[in-house]
This record gives sequence, C-alpha cells and structure tokens, in this order.
Amino acid sequence: MGVWELLLVSMVMLLGLSGVLIPGVPGAWLVWGAVLWWSLRVQAGVAWWVLVGATAVLLLAEAVKLLLPPRRIRGLGVDRRMVVCAGLGALVGFFVVPVVGAVPGFIGGIYGSERARLGGHGAAMASTRLLMRAAGTSVLVELIACLLVMGAWLGAEILG
Repeated sequence: MGVWELLLVSMVMLLGLSGVLIPGVPGAWLVWGAVLWWSLRVQAGVAWWVLVGATAVLLLAEAVKLLLPPRRIRGLGVDRRMVVCAGLGALVGFFVVPVVGAVPGFIGGIYGSERARLGGHGAAMASTRLLMRAAGTSVLVELIACLLVMGAWLGAEILG
C-alpha cells in the first residue's frame, strides 16, 4: 500500500474517531470501513486478523451501548469545546497509558472544560458526574472501541 493510501486510511479513521464525538456522524462505521478497505488492499494474514478483531470489538461495543441507559444530554451544557476537550483527553490518555488511559483522559477532558466554564472545582465535579451519567459512558465505550481498532491497525502497519 502506498503512502497516500495509508494517509487516506488514517484520515478516514480520524474522521470516524471525531464522528464518535459528533452526533450524526457514523464514527464506528467509518473506522471499520477504513480497516476493511485497508485489509482488502493489503490482503495479508495480519490484515484479515485485524479486520476480524475490529469487527468483534466494534460489535461488542454496540452491544454494551445497548445495555446502557439512553443518552439524555439536552440541556446539560454540552458544547463543542467540551466535546473537543473530552476527545483530546481520551486520545492523549490512550497513548500515555496505553488503552486504559483513555478513560481518565476522557473524564479529565470533561472536567477541565467544565472547570473553565463554571470556574470552581465543586461545580465542575458535579457537572462532570452528571454528564458521565447522562451520556458519557456510551460515548466512552464507543471511543475506546474505535481507539483499540485504530491502535491494532497502527500496530499491524508498523510491524508488518
């Protein structure tokens, strides 16, 4: 696979990752589609295993999301800055402490955004708890699943 094709696959994955945080954009589907396209172009054993693993992880994430309460974020003060902070926090946490760091990074991003908006620790903590109960858990599950798929793809591409 050429450099431009790899760059395109990574851009589609990043679009899918941002789609997890933006309502209406099929984030997990874009990440899975990029892995499918990559595996069809590479046609190596490791590429097929990454595709099978990506399918399993994303299906499991969808099943877990069905078990969680529905999203109720209207009127909670969710703005674009908070979504960006939470996503960047999860991305940084994912690479600082591989995989498990995405959870505290996501929550820390929400807390940091709320602290800047509300001005105090107590109000920011209460708002972060409320947001995580309302919608954060389902977003976090899908975000971690997409990050795992992206990490597997990146690892297979670097090692292969």
